[in-house]
Amino acid sequence: MIINGLRQTGKSTLLQFDPVLAAGRSYRTLDDLNTLGQAHTNPQQLIESANALALDEAHRAPELFLPLKQAVDQERRPGRFVVTGSANLLLLKQIADSLAGRAIYVHLHPFNRRELLGRVANPPVLVQFLGNGQWPSVTVPPVTETEILRGGFPEIALNPSVDYALWFEGFEKTYLERDVRDLRRVENLLSFRRLLRLSALRVGGVLNVSNLGRDAHLPESTARAHLDLLETLMVIHRLPPFLGNRSSRLIKAPKLYFADSGLAAFLAGVTDIRSGMPESLRGAIVENYVLQNLRAALEPHLRGINFGYWNEQGRHEVDLVLEYGRQVLAIEIKAASRLAPRDWRGLEAFRAITPNCVAGIVAYAGNDLMPLGKNLWAVPMQVLLA
Repeated sequence: MIINGLRQTGKSTLLQFDPVLAAGRSYRTLDDLNTLGQAHTNPQQLIESANALALDEAHRAPELFLPLKQAVDQERRPGRFVVTGSANLLLLKQIADSLAGRAIYVHLHPFNRRELLGRVANPPVLVQFLGNGQWPSVTVPPVTETEILRGGFPEIALNPSVDYALWFEGFEKTYLERDVRDLRRVENLLSFRRLLRLSALRVGGVLNVSNLGRDAHLPESTARAHLDLLETLMVIHRLPPFLGNRSSRLIKAPKLYFADSGLAAFLAGVTDIRSGMPESLRGAIVENYVLQNLRAALEPHLRGINFGYWNEQGRHEVDLVLEYGRQVLAIEIKAASRLAPRDWRGLEAFRAITPNCVAGIVAYAGNDLMPLGKNLWAVPMQVLLA
């Protein structure tokens, strides 16, 4: 089993303290310099050092994966190895090729709202809605700006006393820059950091690598390589366009989001949580928060679900399009507490040319769940994420 996840999302804690993952396994972390040295110089010995092994931060030593493949081929015992990485091992070709057909992959997201509210015993509201077309009755507190800005990293989400800006500043310096050096030679970390922060200012927007590179004073090829690295480190997520209907005017570039709304807000310049989000960023950061919560909540329940967006150039757009099997669900996200008909025109246009779209949803900051038309709903954000 391979557990991928951004730094500080709880992978090490799971390996050491989860009753199932920790039971009977020897724990080794490549954050320990001695273990890292052994992984580089004698990976075979490290792989053979225990009958059942938990290897933490294994992406730091790609040399481990050929001996790991050989050990799995010699003895196909499910669960013998549990491996974590703070880089997406599926995007590291050497590693992905070694383990093809030999591993299952689990992505560990930052905490989602359902986890923080203790609602994981119940299926997500959207899963229930897709199953029977009915909205279950739920009572949950409204989404607050503070929780959006703090995000889902366990240490900061579970401890209100932790200073938001200090924590993210340390995260950026201690983890991101070290992992960047581990995976790829980046000659100018200042330029890399500039691109990272400019990316945060573009969260929720259609990605134009050429413009981003120009603003970061980088060649387009370097900007593209840096973005690939950020995606490998699972810091950013590129949301692909939905191309499954008849429109010929679609924007085909991906949209850019971050793995965590708090990280995106901090990198975009929100350093004082008490001052809240600037209006220029509010809608995009809220979109990021909704997307990260839906991905984390739905992926374990709806295997194979795909997330995308839809944009007819200069005419209509839909923030999120979810595909599961033959069902399509369209979601528009609004940070406002009041709605107007223009807020769901994109949903109506999308549904008109997408026969298998089962419903359109406007997720908003109000409190009333109400129909807006046939299979068209206004849904409070807290209900959608429950």
